Amino acid sequence: MKVIFLSKKSFTNWAIGLLCLLTAVYLAGNWWQQTTTVSVVKNSPIYQGCSEKKQVSLAINVDWGEEYLPDMLNILESNHVNATFFITGRWAQKFPEITQSINQKGHEIGNHGFSHASPNKMSLEQNKSEIARTMTVIEQATGKKTRLFAPPSGERADHVLQAAAELGYSTILWSVDTIDWERPSPDVIINRVMKKVHNGAIILMHPTKSTLEALPKIIQELKNREYILVTVSENVFADMVKKDS
Repeated sequence: MKVIFLSKKSFTNWAIGLLCLLTAVYLAGNWWQQTTTVSVVKNSPIYQGCSEKKQVSLAINVDWGEEYLPDMLNILESNHVNATFFITGRWAQKFPEITQSINQKGHEIGNHGFSHASPNKMSLEQNKSEIARTMTVIEQATGKKTRLFAPPSGERADHVLQAAAELGYSTILWSVDTIDWERPSPDVIINRVMKKVHNGAIILMHPTKSTLEALPKIIQELKNREYILVTVSENVFADMVKKDS
């Protein structure tokens, strides 16, 4: 067996080299972990606003139900409430006048994708295209850019969240679901909201006949409980909105 003897100088150099290699491996691993953590936090969906503030938001997803929207807008206006409407590009393209009316009445408009197809089943680039096309249509109708994205059906695969983040969007979901697309009675919708409402709640709705009939009572009950109704941006990014205004 061949035995190799290292001089003191050679051993020192070898030890220093090994130490540098181990340090580099540690720092690389730590950097990757921090980068991954930051990426996950940045792309994470938002379910509610600040739990310390007694305020809530109505998030109304729109891809159909245009026949109920004028009356919904009138109810919101008469009660001095601004909501956030997440609109699909194909709907905004078909109903630019209603899209303009929503904006003109002081409501916030968010992005709901273009075709309401399943985001999870689309690629990263297809998701970005859906969001970008909708952004263009809404901006043409209202003159305003959208910065909030509500994925159809609440689908939130990693690549869906990444697509929104790469386009500068915050992904918005909800903490109170009316499940009004099933067309339950107005009383059922009211009870679902009032049973689960909490500080910072984002209340998901759609333009249905039952929702229209339930809306005045929901607003009144929320106000009776001393909740302030604000847009999603005001709810989630309260400090930023205040600084920008």
